[in-house]
Amino acid sequence: GGGGGGGGGGGGGGGGGGGGGGGGGGGGGPRLQRDGVYRWFSELPSPQRVEFLCGLLDLCIPLELRFLGACLEDLARKDYHSLRDSEIKANNPADLGSLTNLTDEVVRSKLLVSLALLGSAHREAAGVLFRTLTHIDSVINNYGLQLNEGRTGDEFLLLFTMASNHPAFSFHQKQVLRQELTQIQSLMASTGKNPSTSTLNTMATYPGCHKVTPRSETPINSVSNSLENVLHTSTHSMEESLPKRPSGKHSKVSVEKVELKGLAHKKNERNVEYSFEVLWSDSSVTLVTKSSAEVTEFISKVKTRRKPL
Repeated sequence: GGGGGGGGGGGGGGGGGGGGGGGGGGGGGPRLQRDGVYRWFSELPSPQRVEFLCGLLDLCIPLELRFLGACLEDLARKDYHSLRDSEIKANNPADLGSLTNLTDEVVRSKLLVSLALLGSAHREAAGVLFRTLTHIDSVINNYGLQLNEGRTGDEFLLLFTMASNHPAFSFHQKQVLRQELTQIQSLMASTGKNPSTSTLNTMATYPGCHKVTPRSETPINSVSNSLENVLHTSTHSMEESLPKRPSGKHSKVSVEKVELKGLAHKKNERNVEYSFEVLWSDSSVTLVTKSSAEVTEFISKVKTRRKPL
C-alpha cells in the first residue's frame, strides 16, 4: 500500500544518510548521496514525507530539536498573518465540530489544514478531530466511500498519518489512529491504488508534525528520575520484569516503548506505586503497576547489565 511504502521509504532514506556519513573519506561521495536523498524525498507522496520527517525528528537530540524549532519558527513567521484566521479555527472545538462529513472533499481539505495548524497543547480540539476521524469505518461501510476514487485515498492516508503523529493527541488516541491508518493502507493495497504526490496541492507544507517520545518529566524523587534515564537506554531489559504475554503463531512480540504515566501514594504507607504504559511491537498496550521496591530492584538489575561504552 501507499502508506506501507512510507515505512520502507523511511528506512531507505535512513540508509542513504548513513551511506553519506560513511563515505566521508571519498571525494564528492557524501554530496552525491545527500543529493540523492533530497531527490528521493522530493518525489515521495505527502503521507510518506510526513512519516519520514517525524522519524528524523525522533532521532534528534534535545539541542538539535531546539535549533530546528528556531528555524521552523522563523519560516512559519512569514505566513503567520495569512494563516492566522485558519489557525484560530483549527484550534477551536466549535469550528472543528462542523467538519464531520468525511465524504466531502472540501471537508477533508479543511481537516488537513486544521491538523497542520493544530497546536500541540489543544487537547480538546484534538478530541473533536479524533471523534470525527474514527468514524471512517462507518463512512466507508455505510456510504460506500471508495478510497480508489480520485485523491480520496491519498487524503485519508495523509489525514491519519498526520493525526497519528501529532502531539496534541494522547498516546491511546494515536494508537487508535495508527490502527485506522493500517486498515486504510490494506484497503488501498487490495485495490491496487498507489498514493499520489499531489495530496498537498491545496495546502502549504506546514511544520506542525512531531512524533512525541516520552521525555524526562519533572522528577518527583530520585527513583523516578533514575527510572526515566534507564528506560531510554535499556528498553529490552524491561521485558523481563513485565507480565509475560502468551506466544502466538506469528513472530515474537517485543517491547517498543515504556512510558511512566504516574505515581500514587498508598494511604497510611510510605510506599509509592508506579504506573507504566507499555507499547508492544504488535501495537497493543499493557498497563503495569510496580511498587517502589520492585522499581528500585529493576533499576539495579539494569545498571549491572548495561555494557560500558
